[in-house]
Amino acid sequence: MNSDPDFFYTKASKWQLEMQQLRRIALECLLTETIKWRTPCYMHQANNVLLIGAFKDYCALNFFKGALLNNDHQLLIQQTEQVQGGRQLRFTSTNEILAQETAIKAIIFEAITIEKEGLKVPMRHPADFEMVEELQTKLNENLALKTAFYALTPGRQRGFNMFFSAAKQPKTRTQRITDAMPRIFDGKGIHDCVCGLSKKMPQCDGSHKYLKQDI
Repeated sequence: MNSDPDFFYTKASKWQLEMQQLRRIALECLLTETIKWRTPCYMHQANNVLLIGAFKDYCALNFFKGALLNNDHQLLIQQTEQVQGGRQLRFTSTNEILAQETAIKAIIFEAITIEKEGLKVPMRHPADFEMVEELQTKLNENLALKTAFYALTPGRQRGFNMFFSAAKQPKTRTQRITDAMPRIFDGKGIHDCVCGLSKKMPQCDGSHKYLKQDI
């Protein structure tokens, strides 16, 4: 895996110019640049502040503690109802970024202040989340699965629920649950390493993608 941010931006197949503008703005706000989760991450004194990412319909600044930011301008977007702390600023052109540069920098500086003050996003307990209907049905039908699921840590339970709920179609949600059952029985979360090669155990760092498959 290449850990050089320059490599990420020069090899990006989409939103390359837009993300380079976002990168410039982040660096002008004196954030430290690195690669985490295969994505450019910007930090203040070893604390994660934001990620820059490319999506199908837009590129974005993804703020780790965006829920604490002032959103009077209505620019910050919550990806799904299940996302607690993260918020996005989305863009589809360099002109849009340049026009909003002052506001973008103000938001970044506010995010830096949040880190300086050590503020935390209040997290809801998994029991406060609405269980995905297909998951609840599976748990009711399969006692062993139910036991294994509730033996997971609250964070892992919430992670699975978020992953399943992100699928729009019931058929897709059901298939995701079926595919995830071995992980659940093994006590693994949706983002946990199952190949044993990750350098960031127990989290997966993508090492499995570089395994050479025998033909």
